[in-house]
Amino acid sequence: MNCKVEKTENANEVKLEITVEAEKFENAMKKVYFQNAKYINIPGFRKGKAPMNIVEKYYGAQIFYEDAFNDVATQAYDEALEENKIDVVSRPTVDIIQMEKGKDVIFSAVVQVKPEVKLGKYKGIDIKKVEYSVNDEDIEKELKKMQEQNARLITIEDRALENGDIATIDFEGFTDGVPFEGGKAEGHELEIGSGAFIPGFEEQLVNMKIDEEKEIKVTFPKEYFSKDLAGKEATFKVKLHEIKKKELPKLDDEFAKDVSEFDTLEELKTDIKNKMEKENEQKAKYETEEAAIKAVCDNVKIDIPSGMIDMEVDHMLQDINQRLSYQGLKLEQYLKMIDKTEEEVRKEYEPQAIEAIKSRLTLEAIRNAEKIEASEEEIKEKLEEMAKNYGKKVEEIQDNEDLKNYIKEGIESEKAIDFIVKNAKIK
Repeated sequence: MNCKVEKTENANEVKLEITVEAEKFENAMKKVYFQNAKYINIPGFRKGKAPMNIVEKYYGAQIFYEDAFNDVATQAYDEALEENKIDVVSRPTVDIIQMEKGKDVIFSAVVQVKPEVKLGKYKGIDIKKVEYSVNDEDIEKELKKMQEQNARLITIEDRALENGDIATIDFEGFTDGVPFEGGKAEGHELEIGSGAFIPGFEEQLVNMKIDEEKEIKVTFPKEYFSKDLAGKEATFKVKLHEIKKKELPKLDDEFAKDVSEFDTLEELKTDIKNKMEKENEQKAKYETEEAAIKAVCDNVKIDIPSGMIDMEVDHMLQDINQRLSYQGLKLEQYLKMIDKTEEEVRKEYEPQAIEAIKSRLTLEAIRNAEKIEASEEEIKEKLEEMAKNYGKKVEEIQDNEDLKNYIKEGIESEKAIDFIVKNAKIK
């Protein structure tokens, strides 16, 4: 394999001209022939038994070209990147210059490469001090939440539905007299006043009695996620089956014993305060780091290649797709629900992708400038932690070089962030 590298007229882009020896291409063609021989049918030969030269005469040698090229070109391309230490950030645009039996294969690959980062000021940057305090109101809100979580539901039979009750209802929605998709349910529990339903729906249920049926008229919000229903008037036929009311436990020492490991309410309050203070410390630390990174990135000059942005958006969409899969949805279904094309969503994510790339490259440049490195001991500790979290033995993952590089980069990035914050002027 031979490779010539030259810069193109575009920034952060190079062209590789790669030559693969004729012998390698011939061997790849033979490999393709043997892999596919059993499917080839030539008159005068049993299926799969025709020699390679006969197959080439009958169909033309080009029958093996595409698969053989993919085989040799992929390997040659990877070798060329490694030998020339090219850090690619886009998919290659490949052009075949020469491909013929008995001759060297020559092809070009145009790729975008990691851009140069011109660091500005990253020591002594000015950032505002971030502080959060815990007051009595915050503690009371948390206690209220715990009350709600431990509330009992009591069935009500002697009165009409009131605000704050939980109603069990059947309903079916109609627009222009026609039922619409997703507008029907049976045995649905709805807390009156929660705002979980269309505006105006819950209010009209108040004063209904058990087994009563009622027609409710509402108008869907103009910004409703379903374009077919947005801004439309609808009628719901509703039947009330059951009324339940939450009964909140009394906030006292007995409550503390029931919901925690503490014997008194005061001890529980102290624990809530301590936890909130720790959460606030983490929140302040995160926001300080974010502000520091943003301040440094504002002073940096980077010409981010389009291919790098495309790949970052790809990763974002893959992440969305994975999260949707946990809900039994696919990206295509989600796009239909929000009435957007993939291209529109990609455009929306571009600014976020650019910000993520800029932060990552900036931290990498600072790591290099300050010679920030992760020690073997630090990498080992993270590997052990990861193995424990995934229920594996460290021996099962310690030889995974990609994982070790990922961990190494993460540790060094954290150190770079710490370096920026420690050297910042926090006011």
